Amino acid sequence: FAAWQWVTVRAFAGAGARAGWLFYGALAASLLPLLAAKLVPLVSPRSQFGFLGVSYITFRALDVVFCLRDEVIAVPGTLDFLMFLFFFPTISAGPIDRYRRFLTDWKKKRTRAEFLSDLDGAIHRFFRGLFYKFIVAALIKQHWLEPAARSGSFGALLSYMYAYSFYLFFDFAGYSAFAISLSYLFGIHSPENFRQPFLARNIRDFWNRWHITLSFWFRDHVYMRFLLAAARGKWFRSMHTAAILGYFLAFGLMGLWHGIEPHYIVYGLYQATLLSGFHIFSDWNKAHRYWGDGLLSKALAVFITFHFVCFGLLIFSGRIGASPLPHYLADIEQADCSEISGWVWDRYKPKAPVSVELWDSGQYLMNISANQFRKDLVDAGYGNGRHAFRFATPSQFKDGHSHVIRLRVADTRDDLTGTQRTIVCR
Repeated sequence: FAAWQWVTVRAFAGAGARAGWLFYGALAASLLPLLAAKLVPLVSPRSQFGFLGVSYITFRALDVVFCLRDEVIAVPGTLDFLMFLFFFPTISAGPIDRYRRFLTDWKKKRTRAEFLSDLDGAIHRFFRGLFYKFIVAALIKQHWLEPAARSGSFGALLSYMYAYSFYLFFDFAGYSAFAISLSYLFGIHSPENFRQPFLARNIRDFWNRWHITLSFWFRDHVYMRFLLAAARGKWFRSMHTAAILGYFLAFGLMGLWHGIEPHYIVYGLYQATLLSGFHIFSDWNKAHRYWGDGLLSKALAVFITFHFVCFGLLIFSGRIGASPLPHYLADIEQADCSEISGWVWDRYKPKAPVSVELWDSGQYLMNISANQFRKDLVDAGYGNGRHAFRFATPSQFKDGHSHVIRLRVADTRDDLTGTQRTIVCR
């Protein structure tokens, strides 16, 4: 990946970093690994040949191509380019830095006073990240988000919308604070990514506060370039048309950047629609002064924006139309005349063993504690791995008749989905 991006940048710079098809070819070449990661399972971030953070690293590489095209930087040195691309505190989930800003910090020699100031900033952000991610977000997830996901009712979906919005903010803002904190220790002042987004007074203001480095990247490199090209080429009679189409271009691409799943694409188009609507309304309001600037108007604007934002994040979550999340995951992997084995995991108590009952049709047979350790369960993300069971097949099954067995959570009537098996032992 690094070699590909470096060759792309050097080839583009060597050809004069000119506009036109050469520029678009360099963009396409730089985007190619990201497209492969999105479309080819073999090199996806979850595969053994993929790696985490490819989306963010690709955007850094693209920033260098854009800067070369605009003639605002010299051709990067190999070490400078690789350090910018793979600066490890922000490699997996941002913030998305810019090459010119990063290089200034990277080349600067800090004084003792500057180091102490950075250390103070790092400590402050570290504890903020700790509080956001491991206390607030964790509590929201355990006591609000996950319970809301268990039901398929409209009220539960509405509750999930608010829970997910707050959870995503505190989880992501907490991670960003950690990343920025570590960056400060190395003298790199990675830009802030969140600035009280739920206090935004309109959707444009929201995108100046939420995932700031991503939204500004699309603003500068997609939206503004589209507007400039439209103005120079006189593509439209009105620049309002260009602005609206620019929103759909930028946020449509942002949706695809998150993933090719339908809910990400719909999310991008939803945000573009909101921004277009606000663009039209704000232009109309300048002439008619319908919406005032008083305290009540500001509070109402925050309230309305917050709910539009939350609904957008509900779309982003993929929960609309989805089935309720199962409380338990389980599987009977072997059921024959010698043994019965499998595993049971409680999604909402991920480290606790589950007590289950073995039933033969309508007859209760025995209690089983799924508490045996298996490393493959840990690797698959199922708690601490102590969720397996294994026991000899009961003698009453060895009568030549067909027995339909299933597992049920102890002291409930909740049969575990996918655990029905048929045994015939002679």
